[in-house]
Amino acid sequence: MNQLYQLYVEELSSVCYRYVPNRNDAKDVLQNSFVKIFTSIPTISYRDEPSFKAWMKRLVVNETLYFLRERKKLLFVELDESNLQLSDEEEPQPEYLSPNELHRLISELPDGYRTVINLFVFEGYTHQQIAEMLDIKETTSASQLYHAKLTLARKIKELMNEKQ
Repeated sequence: MNQLYQLYVEELSSVCYRYVPNRNDAKDVLQNSFVKIFTSIPTISYRDEPSFKAWMKRLVVNETLYFLRERKKLLFVELDESNLQLSDEEEPQPEYLSPNELHRLISELPDGYRTVINLFVFEGYTHQQIAEMLDIKETTSASQLYHAKLTLARKIKELMNEKQ
């Protein structure tokens, strides 16, 4: 167990911190995740290390979503916006930031925005899958992503202006 923990703790910690920016809460989620990983290992079958790693990552993501739902931190505004497209000017440009700066800006997003942008951009889920996971409408997922990108673009511009 110690070997497995040491091998994956950093990577799985980063998943937790993307969703739960408070360090103490993220550590609690990570600990709960490892308990579930250790207790579930005998019952799972996996083909290779990448599939095992993906399984652990999904478990951690699910645990963070459970934590946020239990703490009632996932609040979504139901918006019925039919055309949610960003102009080139509004599109966030994270390539000008360090990974730490980008992580900090994402962690400052409201919980709903941060959760959807993480699931969509970093985990690769579709709006349909996100809607099912979070028990929301697909349009709500899309609008959360749209507003997350708008907010992130504004924060990136502010940070770039501060640097100049």
